[in-house]
Amino acid sequence: MATASGVSTPLQLPSTRRVGGCCSRPGSPAPGKNAFPRRAAGGAPAGTFFLKRDSVYKEQSCHQFLPLKQSGRLQAAVLPVTPPLLDDEEKRKQMCEDYGFKQIGEQLPDNVTLKDVMDSLPKEVFEIDDLKSWTSVLISVTSYALGIFLISKAPWYLLPLAWAWTGTAVTGFFVIGHDCAHKSFSRNKLVEDIVGTLAFLPLIYPYEPWRFKHDRHHAKTNMLIEDTAWQPVFSKEFRTNSLLRKAMIFAYGPIRPWMSIAHWLIWHFDLKKFRPNELPRVKISLASVLAFMAIGWPLIILKSGIAGWFKFWFMPWMMSTFTMVHHTAPHIPFKTSEEWNAAQAQLNGTVHCDYPRWIEILCHDINVHVPHHISPRIPSYNLRAAYDSIKQNWGKYINEASWNWRLMKTILTKCHVYDKDRYYVPFDEVAPEESQPIKFLKKVMPDYA
Repeated sequence: MATASGVSTPLQLPSTRRVGGCCSRPGSPAPGKNAFPRRAAGGAPAGTFFLKRDSVYKEQSCHQFLPLKQSGRLQAAVLPVTPPLLDDEEKRKQMCEDYGFKQIGEQLPDNVTLKDVMDSLPKEVFEIDDLKSWTSVLISVTSYALGIFLISKAPWYLLPLAWAWTGTAVTGFFVIGHDCAHKSFSRNKLVEDIVGTLAFLPLIYPYEPWRFKHDRHHAKTNMLIEDTAWQPVFSKEFRTNSLLRKAMIFAYGPIRPWMSIAHWLIWHFDLKKFRPNELPRVKISLASVLAFMAIGWPLIILKSGIAGWFKFWFMPWMMSTFTMVHHTAPHIPFKTSEEWNAAQAQLNGTVHCDYPRWIEILCHDINVHVPHHISPRIPSYNLRAAYDSIKQNWGKYINEASWNWRLMKTILTKCHVYDKDRYYVPFDEVAPEESQPIKFLKKVMPDYA
């Protein structure tokens, strides 16, 4: 999201040079046209045979090449060498049109590491500026106070607008705590822990439990089972029983924008999910959240009643979620730990999504999300400068979108059940008779891009 101090001027990198759309360090050979050869998945050895299998996208044939182990007879084919739909520029353009994207990037070559991408960034984007950090706090406090004032004065028919503003403003508090958790707010760790804990309280998020789990999300982004955010539905679970299946269809369809509430409850309040050395800090955070609820909520109710609690706290809280856009799209795969590639997961597996400017300002540029996943140590106010650098050096591998209804419709109606080859299979293909909520969304949601 954008901050008032966000930088949008492209940076020149004296320590790097662009060759063929990629960044090379001084003294390294210039990558030519075939500098990044595609290799068989899992590093297939020399002498590997390949079986060609046709697959279809938009009634156009494309191919996956699957390595077969050479042993005198054909054996089961294994991993695709590269996602076939990302190989062809015309197919990527068609997917952009279908999914509501501005750009769907090529797959990053296997031999590019996350360190290669990180080393191409200018050093100044990692620098902490105390003035900018505290300016972001001022922006959030001021905008949240304005939101509460608007809620108190707005007639009933304008309350949704006031709630939207206030929910976005309180998301800014979350982003400040988020920077503290990544050690990109202050050079003083104690200050970060205090500010992070306080910033999370209006959202009743326990700071330390969230920090421990969020670190895992960054370490294992889009890794099947291991990532702690937005896992796909597994076929085995989906087929367990009819009641669970219907609940999943509803949760990953109509109410998916609010599924982060379930994530908040499941991941952050169960002490069994944390290591023994983490428990003391976890308990302090949980005590802080419970104290806020025990003191803050009764005060709100005492002042304005139960209706006031819903009006001033609950509804803005419900408006403060949109993180599902960052890593969810039909062309972005979840991979097993054996297949997973850190650079591909962070660069190819993250979506840059532009929002209206007021949202970017209130949320401190967190939707400039690609550089944040290249290095979480980049402060939020430097994300735009970092992204300009990434676009200069790695631009053809980036996924970009501006928020639009077709993008949301794609996520809600297509990104459901995990499939190794297709990445996602929609619910209405797996269980068409029970997928009325998905069919309803396809019918009523706008398709504007």
